[in-house]
Amino acid sequence: MDWNSEAITALIRQALAEDIGTGDATCAATIPERATARARILTRDAVVCAGLPLAERIFRALDPQMKIEALCQDGGSAAAGSDLLRLQGGARAILTGERTALNFLGRLSGIATLTGQFVRQLAGTRAKIRDTRKTTPLLRALEKYAVRMGGGVNHRFGLYDAILLKENHIALAGGVRPALEKARAYSASLPVQIEVRNPAELREALAAGADAVLLDNMTVEEAARCVSLARQLRPQCAVEISGGITLANARAYAQTGADYLSSGTLTHSAPAANLSLLVESVSAG
Repeated sequence: MDWNSEAITALIRQALAEDIGTGDATCAATIPERATARARILTRDAVVCAGLPLAERIFRALDPQMKIEALCQDGGSAAAGSDLLRLQGGARAILTGERTALNFLGRLSGIATLTGQFVRQLAGTRAKIRDTRKTTPLLRALEKYAVRMGGGVNHRFGLYDAILLKENHIALAGGVRPALEKARAYSASLPVQIEVRNPAELREALAAGADAVLLDNMTVEEAARCVSLARQLRPQCAVEISGGITLANARAYAQTGADYLSSGTLTHSAPAANLSLLVESVSAG
């Protein structure tokens, strides 16, 4: 992640403008302009950190001289009650940037933490947990970054960097084999994956030379039979399972021998990490 990119800089600018508007009236009313403060951001729960460089840049956008000490690195684990960042600088800048920084940091660390829980569920199997495109509009790069920080694997970023033939594409293309043939004719370089819903569709896809299949909305038992079939007929074919994957059933699905499990839960339902910013001392400046 290029934290100094124009995209990140613009995102910070827009996020701060959304919150500050014409000015932070509360800080202007109560805090002397030159007051300085020491503060810390801590986590109330055990988390996997993600987004700390973004939080740092938010505070420095408000006070370029802000001194910041990171006590955790992105991808690292922090115990409940741990400090993640320590700040020293303009008191107004600290409080004005507080909510924007915590919103991003809480969101991204929440995704990383949930992803880490899935990763632990899959330990000892060949399966890796993948994300989906079920992300917050315009925050996909950050949310997929958080998945990686949690130990997960990114699926395609968008509609342009891989071909995923789903049931509607297959229906409009005229079936499994025609859909695969048209996809390959369109591009010889893009990865192609096809969704199958039952053993008959899987057999057709494998016979057509599918390199990657997505087993959609199957029970564990159905998925296990299809994974076994794929290994027999086309061992090199990558097998992914999607649809209804949760922390409670992830290990059972992983034990089918699939290469990947994918879950929109990682990004659309991850609870935000419970973080707080506490001011420890203030100087009039």
